[in-house]
Amino acid sequence: MSVQTRQVLVVIYFIILFSLFSRYNTFKEDPPSSYNNYIEEVMAAGYDPQAYLSYFSTIIEDGNFMDLIKLRSEILSLQRLGTITSTSAQTVNVDDFGATADGTDDTEAFGKAWKEACSSEGAVVLEVPQEKSYLLKPIRFSGPCKSNLTIQIYGTIEASDDRSDYKEDSRHWLTFENVDNLLIEGGGNINGNGKIWWDNSCKINKHLPCKDAPTALTFYKSKNLIVRNLNIQDAQQIHVSFDKCTNVQASSLTVKAPEKSPNTDGIHVTHTQNIQITNSVIGTGDDCISIVSGSKNVQAMDITCGPGHGISIGSLGSGNSKAYVSNVTVDGAKLSGTTNGVRIKTWQGGSGTASNIIFQNIEMNNVRNPIIIDQNYCDRHKPCKEQSSAVQVKNVAYKNIKGTSASEVAIKFNCSKNRPCQGIALQNVNLQEQGDRAAKAICNNVKLSEGEDVFPQCPRP
Repeated sequence: MSVQTRQVLVVIYFIILFSLFSRYNTFKEDPPSSYNNYIEEVMAAGYDPQAYLSYFSTIIEDGNFMDLIKLRSEILSLQRLGTITSTSAQTVNVDDFGATADGTDDTEAFGKAWKEACSSEGAVVLEVPQEKSYLLKPIRFSGPCKSNLTIQIYGTIEASDDRSDYKEDSRHWLTFENVDNLLIEGGGNINGNGKIWWDNSCKINKHLPCKDAPTALTFYKSKNLIVRNLNIQDAQQIHVSFDKCTNVQASSLTVKAPEKSPNTDGIHVTHTQNIQITNSVIGTGDDCISIVSGSKNVQAMDITCGPGHGISIGSLGSGNSKAYVSNVTVDGAKLSGTTNGVRIKTWQGGSGTASNIIFQNIEMNNVRNPIIIDQNYCDRHKPCKEQSSAVQVKNVAYKNIKGTSASEVAIKFNCSKNRPCQGIALQNVNLQEQGDRAAKAICNNVKLSEGEDVFPQCPRP
């Protein structure tokens, strides 16, 4: 057996085992019905998850995966949260606290309704009625609450487009802070009314100074969250942010903004652990999903992305900062017309690591940079100065990725001279330039293993 064949087999072994284990641990507390058959098939095949140690470590030597499997049991062990029904819970309706939904400011009424719901004991449902649109200025829904709250958003919550309303906090519109065991659902709409902010962005008008704009929906320092079945659109900047949260399920979200809207990331994950993002459709003017420093045990599955900048880890290491991201799996995604596919981006001068990352079962359709690691990322008008330090990118696997590239370069590893990318593995990758033209790969400062079923292949040294 050749050395290259052994390397590819080891890579396949790593990918399959990490994927199986991460899925098992993700759903062992409360497995969605769509995955029950999957787990049963795995168990029937003789896989015993309890037979492995509860710690994951990978050692890289000369670009090969060694001492592969010791497994982490804490990947997404989410607390079970049941849906609260109106028949078993106290209902708090925003209309009963003075909300009028007539185009005037309903912020005070929402604040009163929140205070009532949060201070009540037992099961409580805070209801935003359907077929109504409520105008809100920035508001902070603070905990801790005495109850396990459910918020049913049936109607529309619309942001004030008067920028003077955001003088006290220019970074947030709707914020949930220190609220544990929260369920938000209902199929309603959250509209950030972002156009006034986009028009005044330095990325749209180069003569304007660069200023902050609000994130539409922020979850901060909260745990055991379920956010599902919502439509979030036209955010002032980021649409949904999970910041310093633990144990999150985000599913069945539709996130939309125009392709040219600046910095309108769909779902932003920062300093958050144990988060699962599933079955969501995202199309914005920036990253569909962005995962930045302090994030660990992140899974994104069944994601439709486009337009936008793709699914990104980073940017990391800006301003010579330390950054750490680990245990990220993107499994099942379709990207169409995006500027990037699956991307890792780091600034020169940073430090830390981005490690143990899997991108698999992904379809690309006319994507400009389908697979890219860029350790020389620079989002400035002027070129960034060259620096020796860099965030270390290691242990990244790409499996079952197919489709078309909008550019000639379908695979680009632009890694650091001083901190080369390590343990990069590709298996069953087939990317062609749009129009059935042969694409190519550019691979600088990278230690990698790739199977024979990879196209385009990195040039041999």
